[in-house]
Amino acid sequence: MKRFAVIVAGGSGTRMGAPIAKQYLSIGEKPVLMHTLMRFYETDTSISIILVLPPRDHDFWKKLCEEKGFLIEHKLVSGGESRFQSVKNGLDVISEAEGLVAIHDGVRPIVTQEIIENSYQQARKSGSGIVVVPLKDSIRKIEPDGVSKFENRDLYRLVQTPQTFQLGKIKEAFKVEESTAFTDDATVYEYQGWPVSLVEGDPSNIKITTPEDLDFAEYILTKRKLFTE
Repeated sequence: MKRFAVIVAGGSGTRMGAPIAKQYLSIGEKPVLMHTLMRFYETDTSISIILVLPPRDHDFWKKLCEEKGFLIEHKLVSGGESRFQSVKNGLDVISEAEGLVAIHDGVRPIVTQEIIENSYQQARKSGSGIVVVPLKDSIRKIEPDGVSKFENRDLYRLVQTPQTFQLGKIKEAFKVEESTAFTDDATVYEYQGWPVSLVEGDPSNIKITTPEDLDFAEYILTKRKLFTE
């Protein structure tokens, strides 16, 4: 089945405290976003990559690609007012009716080839492949009256990306009206009544939000010998 990847990067990065959005900050010689696209290209060079960015950033991104000599082929698409709309815009430019599509946060540059591949394989078999990791810390539920109670952390998972789907199903799912109940792509898919299949992730597959996250990403990519590629 033909493979696609919709990479969404629309954040402003206010918590980073930087003059530019976090997806354009550098890890080594390349912006975060370039590292992210590289992870998919390294997994499978035939993946058709769709990059969804705010319209105001398109010229800036093209200039960055020229400056860095970034040659990985990808289609640039304008994002919407919300993540839901941005993902939908990315899906809408895919003309094919069949295939597999991974939806991924642009600021998760540490994702491994194994995780990406496993998510595609699971989606091919069952319709979806959602990357998750178990909780390490104990958790408590806060009731409306302020009282807290213990919850069994073994019953919960933290959701990451990629979230990968059979193309026809996820395009059909995104035809619905946007809802605040849609916290991620998996919940949009699940809204159709389709069960979600999980894929084991990696705690290091973080979403870069703070300066400390950048340092951690640099450390991991250096350790994996991916830092200078």
